[in-house]
Amino acid sequence: MKNLQCLLFFSITTLFSCAQQVESEIKAVSNLDIQYTTELVVPELNIPWGMTFLPDGSLLITEKTGEIIHYKNGQKISLENVPEVYVRGQGGLLDIIAHPDYESNGWIYISYSSSKGEGKGGNTAIMRFKLDNNKLVEKELLYKAEGNTKKGQHWGSRIVFDNESFLYFSIGDRGNRDVNPQDLTKDCGKIYRLHDDGTIPTDNPFVNEENAKTAIFSYGHRNPQGLTLNPFTGALWNHEHGPKGGDEINIIKGGTNYGWPVISYGINYDGTAFTEITEKEGMEQPVFYWVPSIAPSGMTFVSSENYPHWEGNILVGSLKFEYLERLILENDKVIKREKLFEDIGRVRHVIQGPDGYLYIAVEEKGIYKIISKN
Repeated sequence: MKNLQCLLFFSITTLFSCAQQVESEIKAVSNLDIQYTTELVVPELNIPWGMTFLPDGSLLITEKTGEIIHYKNGQKISLENVPEVYVRGQGGLLDIIAHPDYESNGWIYISYSSSKGEGKGGNTAIMRFKLDNNKLVEKELLYKAEGNTKKGQHWGSRIVFDNESFLYFSIGDRGNRDVNPQDLTKDCGKIYRLHDDGTIPTDNPFVNEENAKTAIFSYGHRNPQGLTLNPFTGALWNHEHGPKGGDEINIIKGGTNYGWPVISYGINYDGTAFTEITEKEGMEQPVFYWVPSIAPSGMTFVSSENYPHWEGNILVGSLKFEYLERLILENDKVIKREKLFEDIGRVRHVIQGPDGYLYIAVEEKGIYKIISKN
């Protein structure tokens, strides 16, 4: 009986040891470092600011100088009847996005610098249109920020739709940090929400605020050039340029004040301080901030099975250091950073295409597709 017990113990121990070994091998396989590289799919672009796919797999690309390119079957077609763009400093033809229900309604949306309205200079505008034989038709101006200025900085501007087809877009503070971002009666330094036809939702947070710009969804922003929907939670995320240091990532909630310029983790470009505080009651803290600044532009969550070890991560372009940054999240907190494709160039935008692949727009080069080396 004793020998039988010993044999049984040995068998169970051996089985447990084998199970541990198998589990260890599974973990080792799951943690293999898959290597990725890039493939240039749209060459010879100058400043490709925005890009969006159409259902046929073709790509619309904005050039900051005022051109919309339709890339289809390996050919670049320059679209006609593009609105007049006020190109100045960081301003020009900016983001582009197809309506989530494009196949049914044909709407495409752009953000751009416009000189329309009172005063010299320009400000950020949102327009929608349809395509007919490579020509923009049925153009509708949905929003034009008031307060034209000849300043060239901080136009924003990204566009995104949520799961209910609300349209969100960002406009930077236009270089007037001490007035615009904290004043609800003024455009700029805000993230806005509209219906897809440009009308203002009746449940927007400031519709009952006296003299407020009722399209405003959140405020206290500096220069948001990243805006994306978290596909796992439906939450709206943004990133924005700080001054010297203090680039931020935020989860955007309606009616919330994100603090600029009252609170910040950055300083003036000359090294002097413009605020002594980094937090204040009633002002939201960032999910994450960069010091030093990376000059972020473009932002997307990875949800594709093509990148199994990146699922749930955020990708952000770095204009300043010329790489793509991968941010690993845990409970909506950044726990690790990784630099990808260092020295590829000034990464202006990153999106996940309908084919599940990731595409990055790089200034003076073009659009790259991220593919596996394995």
